[in-house]
Amino acid sequence: MKHMEQLTEQMLGGVKVLDLSNLIAGPGISTILADFGADVIKVEHPKSGDYIRNWGHKKNGVPLAWKAHGRGKRLLSLNLNLPEGQKIIRKLAADTDILIESYRPGKMEEWGLDYDSLAKDNPGLIMVRITGWGQTGPYKDRPGFGTLSEAFSGFAHITGQKDGPPTLPSFALGDGITSLVGAYSVMMALYHRDAHGRPGQVIDLSIFESIFAVLGPQAIEYDQLGRIQGRAGNRSTRGVPRNAYMTADNRWVAISASASDMAFRLFKAIGRADMVEDPRYNTPAKRLENGDEVDAIVADWIRNRPLREVLSTLEEFEVPIAPIYDIGQIMDDPQYKARQSIIELEDEDLGRIRMANIPPRFSRTPGRIRHPGRLAIGHDTVEILHSIGMNDGEIEELREKGVIRAPVTAANRP
Repeated sequence: MKHMEQLTEQMLGGVKVLDLSNLIAGPGISTILADFGADVIKVEHPKSGDYIRNWGHKKNGVPLAWKAHGRGKRLLSLNLNLPEGQKIIRKLAADTDILIESYRPGKMEEWGLDYDSLAKDNPGLIMVRITGWGQTGPYKDRPGFGTLSEAFSGFAHITGQKDGPPTLPSFALGDGITSLVGAYSVMMALYHRDAHGRPGQVIDLSIFESIFAVLGPQAIEYDQLGRIQGRAGNRSTRGVPRNAYMTADNRWVAISASASDMAFRLFKAIGRADMVEDPRYNTPAKRLENGDEVDAIVADWIRNRPLREVLSTLEEFEVPIAPIYDIGQIMDDPQYKARQSIIELEDEDLGRIRMANIPPRFSRTPGRIRHPGRLAIGHDTVEILHSIGMNDGEIEELREKGVIRAPVTAANRP
């Protein structure tokens, strides 16, 4: 009871989520929901757990990525290939608001866990189905991951140096975008259900479409002009000046000053007020046409000055500029510290740890990280199975059959 009382203090208190997904895109949705108070049951395979447990760096055998991705969730180990595991999912889904899955199309149907079957016992259920390619179309049965979607969406084609190869991101960009799209999709479906008294529904969420949707007006420009956007390095194909520039002390800064008022402030800041009236540079179209010259002038001024002088001068003229940071510099920056953008938590395995805090900031109902990801697979399995009416004998039988994996404690020792 205390557990649920704590949850209802937050924005999504009382919302129940059953997360059957793996890796980043699906679990990213449930992480966002958990951060704002939803009761998330994260289902993992009894032997392997979520794949993210084996990704990235570890400290003393503890997977650091899992501490962030698994935060705030209750952990249920369950083998969904076995009928007993499928039965437990059906029972949990009957009292769940949101179910998230990321299996290939047809897998949930094969298990008898398709939406129509589950909705018979719970018409208000909202199911989020995440795949690389979507639930329909000729590619739906292909394996799909963020990397493939970053290529297929057109993102890689427009990313990288002009004369270099297409460039993939070095982090899970596609999955992260899909998590955000999934989170707002769930909230719209919840509103539609609860505010209008309507039934639940299925959300068909593909990674490639999530990325494609944020890549700008490429489709209409190709449709109307036949224009294909190419790679431009750190330049923008839509406005000048916008680039990354190196300072005299080998630090990098980013400037985005393509709007005329911003460009004019930049020209004055670098001692080139004459460029404000120069017909080659005094309109956005002309600056874009003469982009190489504008960029060379700005780059030359910056490369002859140290970072501190560049920042102070351009900030004085209110030019949009920021240093290009690595994570060490981020951790020390006063803006990050003032906003507590990095939060410190107590972890049962690592002691005091730091991770990214929760955006956005709500004035009345802020998010809260209840705890970092639990290390033990099936950490909350016994508690969850008790909550659906199973006794210790039945739970032990499931353990012996390999349906579940649950830590044995003094409280649940047979």
